[in-house]
Amino acid sequence: MITYILFTLFLLSRALASGDLAVRASTGIYAGQLNSNFSSVREFLNVPYGLSTSGSRRWLPPKKVPSSSKHYDSTKFPPSCSQYVSRIKSVYNQVVPEYQIYDGSENTTAGLFAETTSEDCLSLGVWTPADATSASSLPVALFMTGGGFVTGGVQIPYQLPQRWVSRTQGHVVVTINYRLNIMGFPNAAGLDNQNLGLLDQRLALEWVRDNIRYFGGDPSAITLWGQSAGSASTDFQNYAFYHDPIARAFFMQSGTVVNRTNNLDYDHTNFTFVAKKLGCNFPEDGESELKCMRKVPVSLIENFVGQYQDNTTLVTPHQPAIAFTPIADEKVVFANVSQRYAEGKVSKAPALMSTCADEGASLSPYPGTPGNSFTGVNQTAANIITFGTVCGAAWSSTLRHAAGLVSYRYQYAGNWSNVSPLPWMGPYHASDLPMIFGAYDVARGGGTELERETSATMEDYLLAFLKDPYDGPKKMGWIPFDPTASNGGTILRFGADGKTVQNATGHEVQDWCYGNGTYDFSP
Repeated sequence: MITYILFTLFLLSRALASGDLAVRASTGIYAGQLNSNFSSVREFLNVPYGLSTSGSRRWLPPKKVPSSSKHYDSTKFPPSCSQYVSRIKSVYNQVVPEYQIYDGSENTTAGLFAETTSEDCLSLGVWTPADATSASSLPVALFMTGGGFVTGGVQIPYQLPQRWVSRTQGHVVVTINYRLNIMGFPNAAGLDNQNLGLLDQRLALEWVRDNIRYFGGDPSAITLWGQSAGSASTDFQNYAFYHDPIARAFFMQSGTVVNRTNNLDYDHTNFTFVAKKLGCNFPEDGESELKCMRKVPVSLIENFVGQYQDNTTLVTPHQPAIAFTPIADEKVVFANVSQRYAEGKVSKAPALMSTCADEGASLSPYPGTPGNSFTGVNQTAANIITFGTVCGAAWSSTLRHAAGLVSYRYQYAGNWSNVSPLPWMGPYHASDLPMIFGAYDVARGGGTELERETSATMEDYLLAFLKDPYDGPKKMGWIPFDPTASNGGTILRFGADGKTVQNATGHEVQDWCYGNGTYDFSP
């Protein structure tokens, strides 16, 4: 008890010494800090929204943090959710590691369980103007990181928003952790709920709804936003909770559920394969299998899954390729998206959808990796990936328009040497993230004047959407996407031809999705 009192006094004294940096919410009192580089921004880097998922709670739906007056030190990042650091070379660990969880010591190609991760990970970070109060009612951007449902977390250098919040002083940004890979999407025979990572996201959204006003945000003005896997997650939430989306708008950045292949392992063979390899051989008894697997250290589980996924030579007719991603359960993930639209079972909220011009450049096999003889990008492989992402946005926005829903579109075409250091990278998958977050200068120089102006322009257009997702963009000349228009619909294009922003047409960007015309990967 004495230790707890002393710790509480320490947190309060620290907050008072720096100004009023402690926030009382329904689940506790959080001691934040002013950002060290942008003193007009308060940051709360570790705010738990769910209880630990370890032990007996492993592979169960998340449980919310109860109401309390507990004091939290929110000045340091939380551990990310349990994950494996791949040893396979990629653009993201060889060239631009700023997209990975990093605490200054993590080996970005370790081939091992990530040191900075834990099963007690259901936390979020909040960035807000320093003088924001509960009366400020600022729009809120709730961001969900990407990473293929395998990696990700709050602590990613290219996804820290302090410069953006400092520059605008007009919004609040929240970034969340959620469970990943086998820990978040186990697809085990003994479970009723398989898409646990998506349930984590929903719980985080509920926490933000209930508490963000204490940090200066407006709970009725939340935009749910994600990139890549986080973008698909945003769309999953759009369908799953259409009757009560909580979010006022959605921003899907390089990913939708349209044209996405879900996990098809309906016989639960992947989980059972891992369980057997780890000594839990109960293929006909799902409950015993789970009971046994809950006793296996998470590091052993992650190392086996990660090292097996890294080594494709292990895959044979007798040993499957394994993956743990969202699976259609007809609860939060649905097999037939078009049918959901036809039945009106999708949120009516406005949406923003974006793509990068050369999505696949960074996702095709890295030069020099086994089986890849290319010295630069494998353009054939890259084009297939780009097609999938661009056309997913095209078909999704067409479905939305037919349903009478408002959508905005943009294409990112910037190519800056600090964000795209290799000549063949161009506007690759996720390269618009550091531009929106204002984090383009965290590595390899501060960028050109045009890069800085493009970043600010992108932030301003997005802020207009956050403030008023129906009419805010229109006031800046951004027209809702209409695929039936004579130009195939208007799509903003950022960072091309020496311009911060210009209009592109649907014919230019997505006619190839319908077998017409050609596509420009570097407009």
